[in-house]
Order: sequence, then structure tokens, then C-alpha cells
Amino acid sequence: MTWTTDNQKNLMLFAGRAHPELAQAVADELGIKVTPQTARNFANGELFVRFEESVRGSDAFVLQSCPAPLNEWVMEALIMIDALKRGSAKRISVILPFYPYARQDKKHRGREPISARLIADLMKTAGADRIITVDLHTDQIQGFFDGPVDHMHALGQLSDYVRHKYGTDNIAIVSPDSGRVRVAEKWADALGGAPVAFIHKTRDPMVANQVVAHRVVGEVEGRTCVLIDDMIDTGGTIAGAVSKLKDAGAGDVVIATTHAVFSDPAAERLANCGATEVIATDTLPIPPEKHFEQLTVLSIAPLLAQTIREVFENGSVTSLFDGIA
Repeated sequence: MTWTTDNQKNLMLFAGRAHPELAQAVADELGIKVTPQTARNFANGELFVRFEESVRGSDAFVLQSCPAPLNEWVMEALIMIDALKRGSAKRISVILPFYPYARQDKKHRGREPISARLIADLMKTAGADRIITVDLHTDQIQGFFDGPVDHMHALGQLSDYVRHKYGTDNIAIVSPDSGRVRVAEKWADALGGAPVAFIHKTRDPMVANQVVAHRVVGEVEGRTCVLIDDMIDTGGTIAGAVSKLKDAGAGDVVIATTHAVFSDPAAERLANCGATEVIATDTLPIPPEKHFEQLTVLSIAPLLAQTIREVFENGSVTSLFDGIA
């Protein structure tokens, strides 16, 4: 008797319930469907997930955004990974466009957790072989996961939009604090060597989401300032930075961010802070009540789809950034 096997890989995309629109957009880019599943909450809050198709031997990609309530979506992702592992998926890659607990990447004082590491450990324990994420709060989080981490960057899409709409002749790239100046320099390179400035500020480690902005360091007078950050939560930092830039004589101020967390009262602050435009990607869902006139949302789906394709085909993820990752 002769046995033959079909060893051709099978790509399957699985989506959590946090951001189904993004998952569908990624599936459309790839020309595949999102694998059907049953997912529900029990009366006491427990989560249940079951996939409606066989996953045996598949190259599984689990896409889960983590907006509020963040802990529920993290748990759902872990349960999905466990279901795939027990269903004999060959490889499980978890796509976390917005990495949860990324701001807790180190201890500021004694007896504090490093929760970003805990998330990585939980994903690995559940059965994840790889993590794909976008614009981590700090690069060292990549080292928390014991396995491959594909750290994608939305800079290309955001900077292309800024270039085409505002040009590069009279702009300045502004970091909201000294800690993100390196990112601002990458933006400056992408926009033809624009000057870089930053806001000198202090933050009270005892009080979350409260920042005191001091002064602008760098030449911004008369320039269109592109104020960048990886995420906007309550909007206090960015709104304060816009005010300082205006006081320093800046022209238009354009805010660019990857993750639109937009916890209250962010939408109100951003709408009234004096910024000409707020550009964000859809790594997180932005409900209608948090939209405002100046907001522009760019799709991250093409970048995620390209990443999935390269991982599936054992290609080069770095090539998506022209060798600069």
C-alpha cells in the first residue's frame, strides 16, 4: 500500500470580536475569508469560542485588537489560541495591532509589575508561536516574547499621507517628549530631512494621564508642525503639546498617531485643541461617538495583510520597510 500526503500549507485567518471590521479588511486584502466561529459570553462573564471548521495542520493567524474592555479581549485571544492548539493547528501567529499593557514595560518604583512581559508569557503559554504587532510603545517589548516578533511600523502610511497633503517644504516633526525623539528622527528622514523639535515636560509618576508641558525645544515658528506619538489615550499630552506649539509661533499643527485609544475625554480635547487635523490608523476601532471633524483614519489592513503573506510564504518582513525595520 502506498500512502500519499498533501503537505501544502493552509493559511487560515481567525478574528476576535473586538474589531471585526479590521479582520474583514485584512481578509479582503488577502483574498480569503475569516474562519467562521461561535463566540459568546456566559452569564457570569466567562468566554467561549469554537471554530466551525477543521484547523488541523493549518498556519493559523489570530487577529485581536484590544480596545476597552481590554482585559476581556486579551482573554478571548488566549482562549482562541488554546482552541487552535488543541485543534492541532501547525503554527499559531497572534496579531495584536495594539499590544495590550505596552506602557507597563518596566518598573518605575519597587513592587510594581512588568505587565507587558506578563502578556507575552500568557500568549506563549496559551500556544502562540509568533506575535505580530504594530508600533510598540517601546522596542524592548519584542524581547519579552520567547519566539519571533514581527514589529511593524505605520510610519510609512502616515508619512505618505502627510507628504501628499502638506508637502515637505515648511514642516517640522515634533515629539511630545524627549523619549520619542528617535522616532521623530525617522519621521524626519521619511519626509526629506525635516527639522525635529520636542516638548520638554514632566510627568507625575504617582498620577496617571497627567502631564505638565514646559517649553518647545527646536525651531517651529511659522512651520507646519507634525506632532507624532504612538498612541493617544486621554489626549492630555497631545493637547498640551499643541498649545505649547501655538505659543511658540507654529503654523498649522497636524497630529499623527498609530493607536487611537481615545479614552474620555480625548475626542473632545482633540476636537478643541487647535490642531488642523488628527491622523490615526484603525489598529483600534473608533466608535462613531469618538469621531470628530478633524479626524482622518487610515487603514492598517494592507500592512497587516502584507505581513501575513510574508510570514506564510517564509518571506522577508523587513522588506516591507525597504530594509529599515
